[in-house]
Amino acid sequence: MTSDITLTLQETIQHAAATRTSLKIVGGNTKAFYGRLIQGQILNVADHRGVINYEPSELVITARAGTPLQDISETLATHGQCLPFEPPYFGTAATLGGTIACGFSGPSRPYLGAARDFVLGVKCINGKGEILRFGGQVMKNVAGYDISRLMVGALGTLGVLLEISCKVLPRPAEETTLVLPATLTPAIQQMMYWGNQTVPLTASCYDGDKLLLRLSGTSIQSAVQKIPGDVWPAGDSFWEELREHRLPFFTRGSLPLWRLSVPPMIPRLKLPGNPIVEWGGALRWLRSELPADTIRTAVTEVGGHATLFRGGNRRGDVFQPLPAPLLKLHRRLKEQFDPHGILNPQKLTDQI
Repeated sequence: MTSDITLTLQETIQHAAATRTSLKIVGGNTKAFYGRLIQGQILNVADHRGVINYEPSELVITARAGTPLQDISETLATHGQCLPFEPPYFGTAATLGGTIACGFSGPSRPYLGAARDFVLGVKCINGKGEILRFGGQVMKNVAGYDISRLMVGALGTLGVLLEISCKVLPRPAEETTLVLPATLTPAIQQMMYWGNQTVPLTASCYDGDKLLLRLSGTSIQSAVQKIPGDVWPAGDSFWEELREHRLPFFTRGSLPLWRLSVPPMIPRLKLPGNPIVEWGGALRWLRSELPADTIRTAVTEVGGHATLFRGGNRRGDVFQPLPAPLLKLHRRLKEQFDPHGILNPQKLTDQI
């Protein structure tokens, strides 16, 4: 049965397609800073909310895109479960749809998986106003392209998310954070070393002063004793503040914030500044006012890519410019899902 809100959204999109009216998709608006600055008629999806189905024994939850992340978290917590990719909220109004559309994952990403890995299926409205379903509520349900996961990180440019089914996991029975004194290069080496050992590592971070490692699971004390660090009592709050960008590194000053994805073994980039390092060395947060070309050249030289995450010029190349063959593929996808280019146009790049 199609809800009144779904019908209203569908009719709005159909009218926008007919009149070639650009739409700016808005949910909780906590992640509006992300991506390129765009213009368009507001399409508010925040009222399309609510958990549709939750099967704790099957480790699956299905909810409407406007459902607050806090509601999802509280529902799962009643059965000792969680979204294992630890999505950042960036505000109390954060929604499931916005999180999936942005493709955000938290500190556990390299150890437990990314948001994309836990999306089983979606229901959405494409740029022609058609309601489509992809995937389902089990892992083995895909023939051909996995379209449901294609929506993760697409920032609404391929379709307006209506419903999302996600795999969930039990909350760890025990969790301990260890702290080790270190400088940048030794910290990265330690991250990589312990990431390859038989210890239940679920988060790692070098905050510019020290290395923090989080172990999670059942009966983890033997693993804790293997690592020559001290227990960090404020571990829980540290990982939350890191995830939500509330550490002083993120809140002090107004320099643009860059998200650098690089091969983990790279010790130090040819860029000034002291980054925060996550994900076993693969993610570097950098505050810098250097030109985008300078930053991207330094990152590309080591086989990585750079995203202007927050601040700076939001009308320029926020994301790493795509090679011609990949850009061609993106254009073909956009033409199939949104032939009139009305859904969050140019949110990813000014060329689509």
